[in-house]
Amino acid sequence: MPFNFLAILVAALSSFVVGFVWYNPKVFGTIWMKESGLTQEQCEKGNMLKIFGLTFVYSLMLAFLMPTLVIHQMGTLGMIGGPDFIATAKPSYSAFLADYGDAFRTFKHGALHGFMSGIFLALPIISINGLFEQKSWKYMAIQAGYWTVIMTIMGAIICGWK
Repeated sequence: MPFNFLAILVAALSSFVVGFVWYNPKVFGTIWMKESGLTQEQCEKGNMLKIFGLTFVYSLMLAFLMPTLVIHQMGTLGMIGGPDFIATAKPSYSAFLADYGDAFRTFKHGALHGFMSGIFLALPIISINGLFEQKSWKYMAIQAGYWTVIMTIMGAIICGWK
């Protein structure tokens, strides 16, 4: 298997660590609340179990997608039909993995692809939504910046952790 399930779990949990810092009032939290039109009281009234529970589910979903974006060997796995077909794959598959199984499997390379995913996926999606919701550029930059950092960290963890 070209990826590690524990790495996916840790990558998903990283969104909480970064979010705790990113949205801290001393970093971007105060600006984010102002730009999103929320008050501290409104934030405190939220259902925290629902918010943090679904945040973990959605972060886990993103982390499950990340191997296809940051691990080149995922393409070879797809060519044989997925992990259930490894046992019946032709010898050339095993030979290819013996030669290239760890090629570009570093934290640095994963961070690069994670960063690119943030810039080319998260930034446009958040910005398009922000434009239609008539949010400020500051709001979009804070949101897109957060997801770009998260995807960079997730990419590094998932690609580098073998």
